[in-house]
Amino acid sequence: MKKSAILVALAFALSLIVSSAFAVEVDGIDDNDHAALAKHYEVLAKEAKSKLQENKAVLEEYENHSYYYGRQGQDVKSHTTANIREYEKLLAESLSNANLHQRIAMEQQNGDVINKAKLTTDNSMTVQ
Repeated sequence: MKKSAILVALAFALSLIVSSAFAVEVDGIDDNDHAALAKHYEVLAKEAKSKLQENKAVLEEYENHSYYYGRQGQDVKSHTTANIREYEKLLAESLSNANLHQRIAMEQQNGDVINKAKLTTDNSMTVQ
C-alpha cells in the first residue's frame, strides 16, 4: 500500500516537471512574440524587486528590534531570509529572460537570422 502511494506521488511529480518543461506560452503570450515576453519578464522583475525590498525591510526591522518578536523571532528571521533568497533568484532569472527576449526581438526587427543555439545570457547582473 505504501509503495503504490509513493509510486503514484512520484509519477505525479514527474508529470508536473515534464509538462512544465514543454510549455510554449507564458500567460497566454505567443512564444514568438519576444517583445511581449520581454515586457512580461520586466514586470515580473519589477514585482520581485518590490517584494525583495519589502522583505529586506522586515529583516532589518527584526535585526534592529528582535526583542519585539519574542519566541517567534527566529521563525520570522528564517522565513524572511528564505524569501529574500527566492526573490533575488527570481529577480535575476526575470532580468536574464527579459534581456534575452529583448535581444531576440531586436534581431527580429532588424531582419537578422536568429540562431537560438548561439544566444547566451548575461549572468553578470547584480541585485541591490
